Amino acid sequence: MRGRRGVCAALLGVVAVASAACSGDEPLTTPDGSPISTTVTRVAEVNIVSPDRDFSKTCLAPTAADADAGTADAARIVVTDPSLLDALCALGIGDKVTAVTAAPGSAPAYLGPQLTSVPAIGTTPDAAAVSKADADLVLTTPETVASSKPFGGVRSVTIPAGDWQEQFQAVADALGRGEAGQQRLAEFRTEAAKTGKRMDAAHSQVSLVRFGEDSETIAGMNTFAGQILGEIGVQRPGPQRVPDSFPVTSANFRDAEGDLIYVSFEGEKGQKHGEEVLLSDEWLGLGASMWKRVLAVDDAVWYDSSGLAAAWLVLNDVKGSLDGNS
Repeated sequence: MRGRRGVCAALLGVVAVASAACSGDEPLTTPDGSPISTTVTRVAEVNIVSPDRDFSKTCLAPTAADADAGTADAARIVVTDPSLLDALCALGIGDKVTAVTAAPGSAPAYLGPQLTSVPAIGTTPDAAAVSKADADLVLTTPETVASSKPFGGVRSVTIPAGDWQEQFQAVADALGRGEAGQQRLAEFRTEAAKTGKRMDAAHSQVSLVRFGEDSETIAGMNTFAGQILGEIGVQRPGPQRVPDSFPVTSANFRDAEGDLIYVSFEGEKGQKHGEEVLLSDEWLGLGASMWKRVLAVDDAVWYDSSGLAAAWLVLNDVKGSLDGNS
């Protein structure tokens, strides 16, 4: 499954962005000065799902603390593991996060500017950073609990390992928002089921293919994307009804076939390789490709993430594309 045709180097990332003109920083304009949209909407002849997504709208409306929680509602929260930020976003209280004990740039981009702008103060923050964060609650995980030690006597809660729904509920419970957490999960499950029925998802066989630097992988049902499709009721092709992901080879190439194929790219190198494959004779010979039923999705949201906020993004992607063509 190797590409045989070249592709234009001007194609940009899967997550479409407004880009400047190739020759400089000035935006493209019409003769009358009106801006020209340069949003990337296709990659290797495949349409990108949600190319104009606005990540500033990812987070949900604020929730209120349970009346009988028994503890004061935290006003300033420090998180030691960036993966916990999704739950805070989904609970609508991202504005309470004052620091993340991680490297700069660790907050997932899909969470939007509210959380990507939170100071990342390193895994062993110094006294000045701890003082500035001024936390009254530290949320940590078993793997990152050491980063909570500089905060001394500040109340700390360790969120146990679990699937994305369990972890979300654990964060909600830790914040005294257990009832709100249950309600938000129920709302998502209800909407996912309604979407599946409305779009007749049970009669769609959807393939999930990820492109790495020099690899193609069929995503298993236990991946984040696989789980969300399951919530919606989308069916997977027979060979893909397995928990774990597996590599595509010349021997099992046809296992990538489906009524619709969602493809994604693991970084820039994954996109470069993916472009080559998507334009190869082998790929173009797939039924989904011939019928223009291949769509590109954001790998960071569909696979690298894991939380309720990301789940809503994937669900909305499916809503807008399950019946769509390349």
